[in-house]
Amino acid sequence: MSANELWGGRFAKGPAEIMERINASIDFDRRLYAQDIMGSIAHSSMLMAQNIISKADGEKIQEGLQTILREIEAGNFKTDPALEDIHMHVEARLREIIGDAAGRLHTARSRNDQVATDFRLWVRDTIDHLDSELDDLQKALLDQAAAEADTVMPGFTHLQAAQPVTFGHHMLAYVEMFGRDRSRLADARSRMNESPLGSAALAGTSFPIDREMTAKELGFDRPTANSLDGVSDRDFALEFLSFASICSMHLSRLAEEIVIWSSAQFRFVECSDSFSTGSSIMPQKKNPDAAELVRGKAGRSAGAFTSLLMMMKGLPMTYGKDMQEDKEPVFDAVDNLQLCLAAMSGMIRDITVNGDIMTAASGAGFTTATDLADWLVRELDMPFRDAHHVTGSLVKLAETENCGLEDLTLAQMHSVEERITEEIYSVLGVENSVASRVSYGGTSPVRVREQIALWRSKLADKGN
Repeated sequence: MSANELWGGRFAKGPAEIMERINASIDFDRRLYAQDIMGSIAHSSMLMAQNIISKADGEKIQEGLQTILREIEAGNFKTDPALEDIHMHVEARLREIIGDAAGRLHTARSRNDQVATDFRLWVRDTIDHLDSELDDLQKALLDQAAAEADTVMPGFTHLQAAQPVTFGHHMLAYVEMFGRDRSRLADARSRMNESPLGSAALAGTSFPIDREMTAKELGFDRPTANSLDGVSDRDFALEFLSFASICSMHLSRLAEEIVIWSSAQFRFVECSDSFSTGSSIMPQKKNPDAAELVRGKAGRSAGAFTSLLMMMKGLPMTYGKDMQEDKEPVFDAVDNLQLCLAAMSGMIRDITVNGDIMTAASGAGFTTATDLADWLVRELDMPFRDAHHVTGSLVKLAETENCGLEDLTLAQMHSVEERITEEIYSVLGVENSVASRVSYGGTSPVRVREQIALWRSKLADKGN
């Protein structure tokens, strides 16, 4: 069957070859085959229940659709660009299998609501898969956080050493980020879980269909309330791509830190051989290529979001062929995000943490200066701004003496503030510093272990 026959009697001639090429989407929208067949089975069940088609025709249709599903999954399904998309391919093949009864499947349905339904189903299935991938990454981060809850490392602002923190605390920061990503996914899934099926081309249908029935059978919460919006809405895809952009950005930030930490200048961590490559000319090199590619691919998710947003922004109601361009950006973003999540989970699980090097670096750059200022406030009742000034003077003195704050003698400290006592040294070690950060959300190992336990419990509950 040609595309001309499916379009109907309006067209006397077939399309130009170049028109076939620009019009065809089968090369990418064939991914929707399972959702298309699922939607058609639900639609045919409803048509039978409403006595719009006979039970005999409906059963033939469903048996034929199941045959097509098996053919596609076995790799035995042939495609033809002249048939444009997966929807027309399925319909044409159905007619080959069961004959004229196949023509009844499209009763009370348009490709507009069919495509919108298939795409929602596909994005919804993808959301569920990605949520599982994020769960795996969070668990990998939690395992590292538990193993390194006491490992001290420099915390940075402006990529300058700021205050000592623990590596476990640092890992938990990303657990929080990916937790918010999962929350965004859940919100997006809830909002998109409405069925456009039954909106038909744009105005609904005169047939006595039961949209509640098809919505329920396809796992939607309800049918869409407005047929115009039902066929033209792509908010669900945009919201998904917004999530993908933010999640990819979080992955990129973590990847960037792995790149920095694994450099010869830092040596905080070492990536496993499984996620590294060498150099074609420099035999000493071990490059964190997996992390660099995760960082690089983040731009594709952001680009996909921008692409779809720009495509949609100028469209009047309801459907325009422009909207065929909605799927490729989403498919590309999903492919890359799934790959990046799997790679990052593997990297985090396999990474070797060089705790001694991290701890040694933690004291550089006067990272306990804030602890000193806090001590002046607590013990000497000094206003913080005055304590800040005194501490700055002591840092300058230590720079002059080419030593750390903890290496200054009490006499040297008295040259700046005579009320300082020997107790000051109790806060100048990096281990003492992190142990003192016991405020909620702080880096103290006690707080880190509490947060690990809370997150493990939260993820266990989410999995039930």
